[in-house]
Amino acid sequence: MRYKINKYYTIRFLLFTFLLAAYASAQTPTTPDTTIIFTPSNPNLIREQSYNPAVHAWGLDVLLSNNGFGMGVFYRQEMNDELSLIFNFAISDVKDDAEFEQYDYYGNSIIPDKINRLLLLPLTVSVQYRLFKDDIVDNLRPFITAGLGPTMIFVAPYAHPTTYYYPDGSINYTDPGKVEFFSSLKYGKLRYTIGGFIGAGVLFGMEKGTITSLSVKYFLAPYPSGIEVMQGGYMKNFGGLFITLAFGSMF
Repeated sequence: MRYKINKYYTIRFLLFTFLLAAYASAQTPTTPDTTIIFTPSNPNLIREQSYNPAVHAWGLDVLLSNNGFGMGVFYRQEMNDELSLIFNFAISDVKDDAEFEQYDYYGNSIIPDKINRLLLLPLTVSVQYRLFKDDIVDNLRPFITAGLGPTMIFVAPYAHPTTYYYPDGSINYTDPGKVEFFSSLKYGKLRYTIGGFIGAGVLFGMEKGTITSLSVKYFLAPYPSGIEVMQGGYMKNFGGLFITLAFGSMF
């Protein structure tokens, strides 16, 4: 009987404790949400930021070929991530393969039998296609390119040789009569044709700020009637292989 009484009181004690705990929990106030949501009165305080990459560029070209050095300018516009449109204008020297420079006793240079000096002035519109866009990092961007446009050939006299004779009619000597470069320009004339090129190269640096590229191009400008460079020799194809280093600025 004692065991049953103790068990009865134990059950009542546990039940009372449970009810007391439930009542205390019900009386505890819920912690309010203290999160503050800020809504500006002026919606212009919040502005969306968007990234607008530079797609225009201009700069200088330095050309190196078997004819010597040349200079040019370019304007470049990116049409999309892979294709760009480029306008080029350049000036470079033209030489005949038969030219051989000699020096006289006083150190003056002369090319025997050369009649005219030529300058090549191509104005081309070209497209540039980026290769391996998804496979190579952006600071090294290989490309292929091709262009076409009107080409001018400036022809200026190189020499006016004069031959002096002895009284008996034999040749005494021939003065090559070399015309100084800048003096010859006022006697120059322009010839017109169409030129084009194909090539490949690589762009260095990121696509913002400055732009640098190195390319190899083969340029060809045919002139069917020919232009006399060496005495009795006419050139009908102008151009050749050019290594071009370009420096520019993007905007």
